[in-house]
Amino acid sequence: MDSVSQLALGAAVGVAVMGRRTALWKAALWGGVAGTLPDLDAFIDYGDAVRNMTYHRGSSHAIFWQTLASPVLAWIASRVHGEAKSFRRWWLAIWLALITHPLLDTMTVYGTQLLLPFTNHPFGVGSIFIIDPLYTLPLLIGVGVALARRAPAGLAWNRWGLILSTGYLAWSALAQAHVRGVAEQTLAARGAPAQELLVTPTAFNTVLWRVVAMREDGYEEGFYSLLDGGRPIRFERFATDRALERSLHDVWAVQRMAWFSHGFYKMQAQDGRAFITDLRMGQEPWYVFNFAVARREGANWSPEPPRNFGARGNLDEGLSWLGRRMLGEDVPPPR
Repeated sequence: MDSVSQLALGAAVGVAVMGRRTALWKAALWGGVAGTLPDLDAFIDYGDAVRNMTYHRGSSHAIFWQTLASPVLAWIASRVHGEAKSFRRWWLAIWLALITHPLLDTMTVYGTQLLLPFTNHPFGVGSIFIIDPLYTLPLLIGVGVALARRAPAGLAWNRWGLILSTGYLAWSALAQAHVRGVAEQTLAARGAPAQELLVTPTAFNTVLWRVVAMREDGYEEGFYSLLDGGRPIRFERFATDRALERSLHDVWAVQRMAWFSHGFYKMQAQDGRAFITDLRMGQEPWYVFNFAVARREGANWSPEPPRNFGARGNLDEGLSWLGRRMLGEDVPPPR
């Protein structure tokens, strides 16, 4: 999730765990710090664009390493504030603020390696967009009122913020399961079930969903709003260059992206370069991660350090379509 959401979640967890054992601003401060710390790995340069993407949400998001780090941070917090007798409570608060960060990230589609060093599998439920105001606002309001009104009334507001935001996460998973069922029925009715099926929300909401169905020769993309009234999903087909993929199969960046995207990627050649695109984040033809991984030299391809050529479409046009389509209006996406 975005940094504001992680900050708010960490602060809310800190306040909830510490309660009246310390000043609420101290609990919110240290909870917010612990909730933000894992994302500092975004400032590390791992060598190229594919490494920077796929190593993000790695060791810093691993529950094992966070568990080892939590008593150190708790010792610092308890000593700074002269509250050594509350060390165990500080330990619990900071540990929970740390581990809820990767658990929340796992609800997005990106991929979080939260079980390192035992497995580097990038977990991603994909039921919530990376920025969703309906998740974040209850946390911000709860923490804000808690700091303004203090205990005990403030603690109740903070608790309700956590309850509502967590409930919204549960709702997102239920909505995702419903849309997946609709997509599977639509594809089955056509006699063309997908090899792999991706269902993720569009930007800032859990009403309008994007569906990607992988095929041997490419993939299909469709959109479904919970306000569509049961209307079948209309899919558009897009190609991927399997011959190009086979010729670059041994390139590390191609292998890495195929693994990290769980197979939801496309490959294409353009302007003398070979590109691999993560289909999970964005929509046709605009994707956040679109890496150039090789350059044509005569009849052959020569691998090159990956560079990201991700792009976004017209914001005003995209938001206009998003609002209309979310309300159930049958309008085609901008291309």
